[in-house]
Amino acid sequence: MTVIDPDTQAAAWVAEAEEDDEMPLSTRLSIADTLTLGNATCGFMAVYFTTTGVLIPHLTGSEDGGMARHSAATAVMLMLLASVFDLFDGLVARKLRSSAMGAELDNLSDLISFGLAPAYFVATWGMVANDANQHVSVVAAVVVLLAVVLRLARFSCVPMRDGMFQGMPGPFGALTVVSIVLLELPFVPTLLAIMGVAWLMVSRVEYPKPRGRLAVAMLAWIMASMGLLAAWAFDAPGGELLMQTGCALQVVLGAVIPLFATARRVHTFRDNRREARTAAQG
Repeated sequence: MTVIDPDTQAAAWVAEAEEDDEMPLSTRLSIADTLTLGNATCGFMAVYFTTTGVLIPHLTGSEDGGMARHSAATAVMLMLLASVFDLFDGLVARKLRSSAMGAELDNLSDLISFGLAPAYFVATWGMVANDANQHVSVVAAVVVLLAVVLRLARFSCVPMRDGMFQGMPGPFGALTVVSIVLLELPFVPTLLAIMGVAWLMVSRVEYPKPRGRLAVAMLAWIMASMGLLAAWAFDAPGGELLMQTGCALQVVLGAVIPLFATARRVHTFRDNRREARTAAQG
């Protein structure tokens, strides 16, 4: 039988405890990681407000138009705030350091805020809207969620051209989806538009990364959108018209950017062919 010296065993325990207290640098949260966690928190709270302010009152028969409007606006504003966190965590990570967990945290947070939250918003719309089909709406919600999952997976393993995203970015796609819902169009056009956004997220259409002036413009647009939603939520004069105008502009941007990107690719292809013919003739 092996006899273990109690003093030796106690010293081993102390040494092991000291090793556990020394957290590796790779697992310590950076400032950028903290912003990323803010992104995830906003996504979860968007789901919370959609549930408590829109879905539960509808299911219990205690609907209040003002409360539902306020809760829906709050949920969308939280998604907008999540996109602000997503914008700044990348900028901070490039300027300062980012932990080894940064990329994983970013993907998981984006999945919550720009995958789960808008998909849940679509599913809830399918249950509370008068002309919506609940089962078809759930299918559309699942399509949105899977599009974000596939896009994030591709982003992690496929090299992208510098300064460009391949496929509609998650934050832009999420905001376009909820804008389509808030426009309160007939069911079929709304459904088709949501499916179109999901397709754009997994497409090969290139979108510029928000850097420099584009990042400033994006931040200004987010702040303006929050203001429009607040005006709608508090039933300000013309608030609904302002909100719908902002949603329409968001959807137009989502449709126009791919057209510009496609036109640019066509012009580039033609220029390359022209140069190749010129070189062959010379």
